[in-house]
Amino acid sequence: MPTLSLLLCSLTLTLAAPAGATPPPKNGEELVTRMRERYAGKWYRTLTFTQKTTLPDGKVEIWYEALELPGKLRIDVAPLDSGKTLLFRNDSLYVFEQKKLKASQPLVHPLMVLGFDVYQAPVAETVRKLKELKFDLSKVYQTSWKGRPTYVVGASPGDTTSPQFWIDAERLYFVRSLEPSKKDPSVINETVFDKYIPLDGGWVELEVLFLANGKQQVKEEYSNTKANVKLDPAIFDPRTWMAPGWIDGDGSHKH
Repeated sequence: MPTLSLLLCSLTLTLAAPAGATPPPKNGEELVTRMRERYAGKWYRTLTFTQKTTLPDGKVEIWYEALELPGKLRIDVAPLDSGKTLLFRNDSLYVFEQKKLKASQPLVHPLMVLGFDVYQAPVAETVRKLKELKFDLSKVYQTSWKGRPTYVVGASPGDTTSPQFWIDAERLYFVRSLEPSKKDPSVINETVFDKYIPLDGGWVELEVLFLANGKQQVKEEYSNTKANVKLDPAIFDPRTWMAPGWIDGDGSHKH
């Protein structure tokens, strides 16, 4: 028969647990499912913004970006009349210079998958892509990141070298990833999404940091964020370059 002290201890633990607290996900697939279901029918479909990009040498570029979820991202590098454009679509990257297609290659963009597409794409599709990106979805643990409870998928506690992504446990958005460099496995590439703000039923980060072994390489700062903007489907067509109709020649947003 349980002693009185054991009964009191059990009662204390029960009362201390938050009402309706959600247990941690059993694996990465369950976490992806939660992310998709939390914002189903709420998360924005399109997003446009201006990005200030600070490169490793200190050089600053202005990029104009448009997303259509899932799977489409266009980046136009200022000045707009240069016709320098990066287009992500069909799990491929298309590179335009002087308004002409110069190169293309297969590429699954992990930050698109984890930061945006996860809220609009079928769960099975997101899971397939994460496995292709070498994340071990069987491994999940809970920790904290910048003072907030966070789920880590792809590694065990203390492992900072395996490919892994970090998700805010309450708000269910992407905050961090770690993975060895393909060129030099001794270098750990880190990406951080920070300074989130709520936007049209979802969230958007206003700062992205790219680091190598803890040293900052690139910093991205977003402004003029607009959600659910009407975009011409042709701007995502890799067959023919066309001007990004959502911005004027001077870079100002039309909406």
